[in-house]
Amino acid sequence: MKYLVMIYCDDSLLDALPEGEFDRRMKGCFGKADALQAQGVLLGSQQLEAPAGARTVRVRDGRTSVVDGPFAETKEYLGGFNLIEAADMDEAVRIAQSFPWAQTGAIEVRPVRDMDAVRRRVGA
Repeated sequence: MKYLVMIYCDDSLLDALPEGEFDRRMKGCFGKADALQAQGVLLGSQQLEAPAGARTVRVRDGRTSVVDGPFAETKEYLGGFNLIEAADMDEAVRIAQSFPWAQTGAIEVRPVRDMDAVRRRVGA
């Protein structure tokens, strides 16, 4: 089953890291990602730019609004994601907890819906 591992960042904790620690962790993440990819567990990953460059789009009653930034006021923001293959949620959580970013933010693990099954259900 596929799981989306979303990495939420807290700039106040990241900024408090000792000099060079962010780069050390990032290098470790790349090493871990390479190993997981070689095992067939990591299907894809991306980092996101800072939320200051984001826009949130909403359409209500036919009217569109576009606002700067993320959709909610929070100090944690989505910084990146990994798409993984795991046997079950327990395995997905074990993989996610090994990422160093769990120490300076939060990591949400969410099952990915089987879109082919949804397509079949709705006749698309």
